[in-house]
Amino acid sequence: MALSPSLSRPTYGLPGGNWRWAALGFVFIALVAGGIAVGAPEFSRWAGFALLVGIGSVALVFLFAIWPNPGARLADAQRLATAAAQAHIAWAITGKDGAVLDCNDAYRKLAHIAEGEIPPPPELALSGTSSSSVLYRLARGAIEGQPREETVALDNGLELSAAVRPLGKGEAAWWFMPRLSAEKPVAVEAPKAAPVAAAPAAVPSLFRDAPVGVALADENGKIFEANRAFADFFDLPGAGTSRMLGDLINDADKRALADLLSNGGAASTGPVELRANGENARTANLYASPFAAGDIRFVLLYLIDISEQKSLELKFAQSQKMQAVGQLAGGVAHDFNNLLTVIIGNSEFLLMRHQAGDPSFKEINEIHQNALRAAQLVGQLLAFSRKQTLQPRVIALGDVVTELSHMLRRLLREGVDLKVENQGNLWPVNADEAQLSNAIINMVVNARDAMPKGGTVTISTSNEITLEPQALGTAVMPPGEYVRIEVADTGTGMDKETMAKIFDPFFTTKAVGQGTGLGLATVYGIVKQSGGFITVDSEVGQGTAFRIYLPRHYVDASTPVAEDVHQTAATRDVTGQDTILLVEDEEAVRSFAARALRMRGYNVLEAEGGEEALEIVQNQTQTIHLLISDVVMPNMDGPTLVRAVRRLRPDMKIMFMSGYAEEAFRRNEEKAEDLHFLPKPFGLKQLAAKVKEVLSGTPPPAAR
Repeated sequence: MALSPSLSRPTYGLPGGNWRWAALGFVFIALVAGGIAVGAPEFSRWAGFALLVGIGSVALVFLFAIWPNPGARLADAQRLATAAAQAHIAWAITGKDGAVLDCNDAYRKLAHIAEGEIPPPPELALSGTSSSSVLYRLARGAIEGQPREETVALDNGLELSAAVRPLGKGEAAWWFMPRLSAEKPVAVEAPKAAPVAAAPAAVPSLFRDAPVGVALADENGKIFEANRAFADFFDLPGAGTSRMLGDLINDADKRALADLLSNGGAASTGPVELRANGENARTANLYASPFAAGDIRFVLLYLIDISEQKSLELKFAQSQKMQAVGQLAGGVAHDFNNLLTVIIGNSEFLLMRHQAGDPSFKEINEIHQNALRAAQLVGQLLAFSRKQTLQPRVIALGDVVTELSHMLRRLLREGVDLKVENQGNLWPVNADEAQLSNAIINMVVNARDAMPKGGTVTISTSNEITLEPQALGTAVMPPGEYVRIEVADTGTGMDKETMAKIFDPFFTTKAVGQGTGLGLATVYGIVKQSGGFITVDSEVGQGTAFRIYLPRHYVDASTPVAEDVHQTAATRDVTGQDTILLVEDEEAVRSFAARALRMRGYNVLEAEGGEEALEIVQNQTQTIHLLISDVVMPNMDGPTLVRAVRRLRPDMKIMFMSGYAEEAFRRNEEKAEDLHFLPKPFGLKQLAAKVKEVLSGTPPPAAR
């Protein structure tokens, strides 16, 4: 705090500038004249003596002027105190004994005493555990005649700049001024007839570095002082003073802010949720409480940044939405796939009797094709919800992509090229090949549609080692070894708003009727259910790149990656004469499956539930070679039936079929990859081929 130099060194009442040099000149002339008069009196005579007396008088006047004058020093201090009183800076003058000789009204308010009461000395007026040691040092300085200046921290959290200067005769002048920051003291503005809002006090140092925002404002929202957290939230330079809070927030929140400020002047209110202006709009809860400085009322604001919390809430709501859709899909899938199995199966029976050229062939074929499309839609819902029944096995991803590329080229229209870049010696992965191929196809089709004027789709695979956790979308991929699949295009790209929704179910940028919005949602579900991660990078006009990371599967060096069991000839024999026990609670499905198997030469025993099937096994005298059971059934489900049958006939082969078996498998601690499983809906060929595969002794996927 800068103080008047009149209190830090003696003042002599001399005029400054050229007048001081003139006075010194007279002294010099007087000394020269005196020397001449003494040394050569014959030259001076009476005229010279008169001149010497005149010059000497001037010198005496000057000596009187420069003689130290304590009264003038005290007058200077009083003038400075008067100026301080006008600025409402608290001051007091203490005597030798430390008692207050005089003070202004601001000091009385600081000491909490009324007019007419004896003011206590500063070390008593501001007593407190945090300020006592500082005031003691200042008092010692006053006694010793040493000027001092320090910061006094009051018990209420405010800070004052305190200074003491000696005045002479043991008296000392004290000044107290509030501090608004560590470097910049600001005086309190006096209340006026028509008060103008001005910050009367500081944001205490206790709040200056607080993790929550604190600010002082008037009822109109004008900010007078703010701490670092408050200024950083709104990207304000410095303390953000003299800014209107309403200009810093979203227009939709201004009414709520106005209500908060008006109510905050009377009582503590809040919170109100506000969003800051700008591209990266942040969200905060704002609280308000009244704050008075004399006759002027202010509002003390507390701001808590909840941007991350809101982001987590949105992500949680999104996951809840996806889970709800998944539960709906899982609940509907079982019954709906039973219906589709009947429609597909019986339409295939009709197509066997009504060949191409038959008047009814077109209608029957359309029923069959649309049933297959419906089955695909249900499969996409289950894939998105991560509740489809996967049958993963160890696969060589490079071979899968190379084989798939031949079909993908037929999907691309003219002007769209496909490039495949496979890294050599790719690590094996454990995944459902059919589902993973479906995911790649969906990404390629989306890339094609994003290039209406043509372009290039590039599928690349490579090994990748991550040493640090990586944030991929809403997930964090832990360090490890992964096989990366990238599908990149040179299309139109996407903006950030679109990228945030691309994995949402039923979200599509295509025209009505050109997409279901489940393609990328299916990809997301397949990758997540396979234990992998997916991310997307895109820029408008620059294209899009999807990247899938699948964890490396470790196998013995001597164990070769399994070959595709479906590489056998399509014309293989699917007939047989074995005895099959078919367990299905849905009569229409059981009737179709039994009829299809009997057409292939099998002896079929039917049961509509687990209890009936168990009774047949116990009482059957002939050998039952294969048990085909639905997974989800009333009373006794499929896995429970199989455990009971294996105790009686451990050599019996088992095959499950279901439209949605994941919950039943999880409840019975079973895994589809450890079993032979035929997903619904299925047709005649799929059923006959799977039965032949099981009866021929082919091991389940996990054993291959």
